[in-house]
Amino acid sequence: MDKNTITGLVLIFVLIGAYSWWASPSAEEREQMLREQQEQRIEAALRQDSLARLTENQTETETGETRHATSLQTQNDATTLVVKDEQNLFSNSQVGEKQITTLETDVFTIDFSNLGGAIENVILNDYLVWTRDANITLFNQDWHNFYISFFVNNRLINTKDYYFEMVSQTSNSEKITGNETAQIAMRLYPNDDENLDKSRYVEFVYGFKGNEYLIDFQMNFVGMNDLIANRANFIDLHWNAMLPRNEKAPNLEDPNTAIYFKPINDKVDYLSETRDSREEINTPVRWIAFKHQFFSSVLIMKDDAMVNADLANFVDPNRDKDSYVKTMNALIGLPYQAESNYSINMELYLGPNKYSILTSYKNDLERLIPLGWGFFLMHWVNRFAVIPVFDFLQKFNFNYGIIILILTVILKIVLSPLTLKSWVSSAKMKVVKPEVDELAKKFPKPEQAMEKQKAVMALYKKAGINQLSGCIPMLIQFPILIAMFRFFPSSIELRQESFLWAEDLSTYDSIINLPFNIPFYGAHISLFALLMAISNVFYTRMTMSQNSSATAMPGMKTMMMLMPIMLLFFLNSFSSALNYYYFVSTVMTFLITWVTSKLINEEKVHRMVAEARKKPVVKSKWQQRLENMAKQQQEMQKRKK
Repeated sequence: MDKNTITGLVLIFVLIGAYSWWASPSAEEREQMLREQQEQRIEAALRQDSLARLTENQTETETGETRHATSLQTQNDATTLVVKDEQNLFSNSQVGEKQITTLETDVFTIDFSNLGGAIENVILNDYLVWTRDANITLFNQDWHNFYISFFVNNRLINTKDYYFEMVSQTSNSEKITGNETAQIAMRLYPNDDENLDKSRYVEFVYGFKGNEYLIDFQMNFVGMNDLIANRANFIDLHWNAMLPRNEKAPNLEDPNTAIYFKPINDKVDYLSETRDSREEINTPVRWIAFKHQFFSSVLIMKDDAMVNADLANFVDPNRDKDSYVKTMNALIGLPYQAESNYSINMELYLGPNKYSILTSYKNDLERLIPLGWGFFLMHWVNRFAVIPVFDFLQKFNFNYGIIILILTVILKIVLSPLTLKSWVSSAKMKVVKPEVDELAKKFPKPEQAMEKQKAVMALYKKAGINQLSGCIPMLIQFPILIAMFRFFPSSIELRQESFLWAEDLSTYDSIINLPFNIPFYGAHISLFALLMAISNVFYTRMTMSQNSSATAMPGMKTMMMLMPIMLLFFLNSFSSALNYYYFVSTVMTFLITWVTSKLINEEKVHRMVAEARKKPVVKSKWQQRLENMAKQQQEMQKRKK
């Protein structure tokens, strides 16, 4: 690791630090977030209080205006007393027997409940939780709510509390495969005295295709225009979930779990992934997603847009940390018009965060995958280089460890001319260093700094040395390195793919589990991280032995040797694929540098410098500016005298 490499790394860390400082909230912003969270808690308490009073008022109406009925319910084999309110025009649908309808496709198994007419359970057929003892569950009645609410006759109707009637199921086969389609429709009817008025209803229709994660979802309101109070041209959709832990490494899963949303006329945005966050959106929204590290549930508007949304994701301090990641709440305003026949057309995506799948829907859903969208070079590298290479090599059924190796070789070949140029530039600077030292003696005074700089630049120009050629390769590789940091932990292709001793390339590998936790390191030893650090030590020692100027700088030797140790602590709990890539990349750089040093020896470098000095020197605009500045400084000093 020579002087130019160190300079490049310092610049990189400065950029990272500057970005972190810029992205972090100010004290005023933190206070505002705390106030908003407190207001949210107060508002939630007031809403709960209001609903409790409303329920109390409903149950305490005069005896002549209420009637009671009991229904034997089969759910949990318990008998429940159901209180029916005559003022509630849906009271006949408050009693019933819970029934589950199951549909299996190529990609998931999904359960529907007539209680609420909603999805009860969604299990992905092809993906397992990190313990590999169960399939991934996206929806589950124990920690997921998805329902609409509206007012009828001054009564708040939450569809989750009412029994729907199954009216159609277009397929009775055990499994829907390929291009086969299926449809399930359930209706909620208002009262017609003691019966149901089946001429009017709220209908939920779900459409499936055997090989698709995308579900057509339609809400139909037939004959409800004189029942549903249309106060603001929208009705509320409530979507609440406690997202379960699916992955091995909380340090990778937690900061990649958040609510994402796509405004109609803006780019994809998201709530904070690292702290409790809430946002009220008063502009039209195309979709909202509850995003995990590798899986997402997305509600998408097809023909219209969500009117507004109140979103919040937060960490429940009382949660079971081994079972749950975050709690997510969304109160969504769906467009509604008081018409005799009105429909809201939507889609539900319930599946993996896989780039090839998400891009096929052409709705910016691929931005759920953190490919470095904030910096164009990063996502360009991932979208147009890394992902295409991965997709191409997958066709040959290579192990993903081999794919990463091939990818690293390709990147090194592409960057090798820059690496060679950087090494040659460093070698030339080593050759002319005695002359630079002589210039330092010739211009020892501080006021002669500009003249000294001018002389050094002229010397470098005459010797054919470009000072920036050492830093440019590192700065060019910076977007690639950061792109890899973003790609490997978020690539579902690597999830639960093994290589050598690593059981899962998307998370850390562990050869020894420690009985204690080491601060900033962890309770395990990652062999790939260890190999990465060791390879960096050897590479650093080699570059230090070849570049005396680097070791001559005060503190430079210590800094260069501490860098691998810092990386070891930082990356021990990171993706094993990243550590493996970094290890292979460092070994290849070591080999390229060693081969280059053998092919281009010091004698050859001397000849290159000598030949460059024979050529006529053409002053660049930058040199001309430096000379002009030097002349101006000299004139100012003469005037002072």
